[in-house]
Amino acid sequence: MPRYSVASFASLIMLLVGAIGSSDEPVATTRVYKNRLVRIEKPKPLLADYPEFFEPIIEQAHFEAPPLVVDEGADLHVRAWRFSYNARGIIEMPNHLKAAQTAVIMVHPWGIDDGQGWDTPEPNGVADFCTVEKNHLAARHTREIVRPFINSLRDKAAFVMYSLPGNKDSIRHKLYRSFTHKPTDAERKQGGRELTAKLKGFKYQGGPLPAQLSLSKDKPVIDYFKQFPGLDATAKYNNAGFWDQPIPVTADVDVHADDVVIYDKEGYEPLKTFLLANGVRHVLLTGYATDMCFCRTTAGYENLSRDFNVFLVGDASLATFPSNTSPRFAVNAAISFAAINQLVTQVSWVKLEQESHR
Repeated sequence: MPRYSVASFASLIMLLVGAIGSSDEPVATTRVYKNRLVRIEKPKPLLADYPEFFEPIIEQAHFEAPPLVVDEGADLHVRAWRFSYNARGIIEMPNHLKAAQTAVIMVHPWGIDDGQGWDTPEPNGVADFCTVEKNHLAARHTREIVRPFINSLRDKAAFVMYSLPGNKDSIRHKLYRSFTHKPTDAERKQGGRELTAKLKGFKYQGGPLPAQLSLSKDKPVIDYFKQFPGLDATAKYNNAGFWDQPIPVTADVDVHADDVVIYDKEGYEPLKTFLLANGVRHVLLTGYATDMCFCRTTAGYENLSRDFNVFLVGDASLATFPSNTSPRFAVNAAISFAAINQLVTQVSWVKLEQESHR
């Protein structure tokens, strides 16, 4: 076996390093981020554009930080913020994204009480925001805020996507594009007819509230809530089969042929694989409900933020609001809590290149 001197061995190593360095394969790079926080004097309230739906966020200390996401050739500018207990305030920073590497996702735009046929069961059934009146309020939020926001990015973003409960049933398979199938116009028309027939054919009638309860002398409160809970969405009030219906995307958004529907029961991995395979690195997340599905379902931020740069579009979301006629404070609380470990933006802070120069 030949022996090499230290010098000759070092030369061999240098040759090997040079050969590796000349490879066409991309080399992973990092950058040093200067976490320099500059106090913002007289900061403006956050998420204050739509006070009917969102109670503005007011905090004493705001800081400006350097840009976090800086893409080469960026054409989508997203200012965002997060809250830090350790910094003792809100940290704001600009971000510069490539729109072609950004997906716009709306979580759970349920087509409930919107004229498509899937209706809240009477007299005591519950779905989505749990009353017909609150579902109509959420629908108006969708029409006035979410739909224009999504449509403003549609021609530039990599994808517009909607997530729905359940599996890809035969009806929605015909109606919507999925990870693996894009229906023809004929399929869509057939799917629409089947959807109408299916939803209109269901009996939206459940049972009444209990007329009497059996309470023990020792623990009547426990017995009371066991027999009359605050939220019961089972067949008792919704009728058997209600949750097996093919829930459509709400009629309050525009669904284009290229828009992709995500099905919760398929799980997160297919969504992750699809986005990565198509070069998506960033996600603008909208939808419902901020305190529930928006964070914990398949396309919720708890999943997506493990693999993508996620920006929660705070005023394009609503939280559930029991005991209130307005979602203002509920969505404020949900977004404020999420901001501890998520970046939050708002509709007016998301600007395409041509808009940013106005």
